[in-house]
Amino acid sequence: MAEQKVFNGQCFCGAVQLTVTGEPAAMGYCHCSSCREWSAGPINAFTLWPPAAVKVTKGAEHIATYHKTERSHRKWCKNCGGHVMTEHPAWSLIDVYAAVIPKFPFKPAVHVNYQETVLRMKDGLPKQRDFPKAMGGSGDLLPE
Repeated sequence: MAEQKVFNGQCFCGAVQLTVTGEPAAMGYCHCSSCREWSAGPINAFTLWPPAAVKVTKGAEHIATYHKTERSHRKWCKNCGGHVMTEHPAWSLIDVYAAVIPKFPFKPAVHVNYQETVLRMKDGLPKQRDFPKAMGGSGDLLPE
């Protein structure tokens, strides 16, 4: 049996550290206003993992949580304010932001919530109006 890859991540100050193991369920970019406002950027580069693949290895006591809706429980470090991850309970997935795991080979495959974009991207990847049907969205694709 092949050994699964493990990648290390941390918040901005390093007080919160985590690992992700194996392969994510999906990788891509989210353009929704919530992700943009939370990240203070035009898009969020996401890696979605099953909960068992994400382990906080240090500083769990420094993690705070905010959820504007039940869809997304956003987590950050109380020391530095660095964003760490978002739990998505309805999908049983955790978004560990790609920038938090710098040595992970991020290979985006999709853009979601592209109808809300403020930064058009011509990269040849599919542009979902909202989410794929399997995640409760319309499954509609938009042009680049």
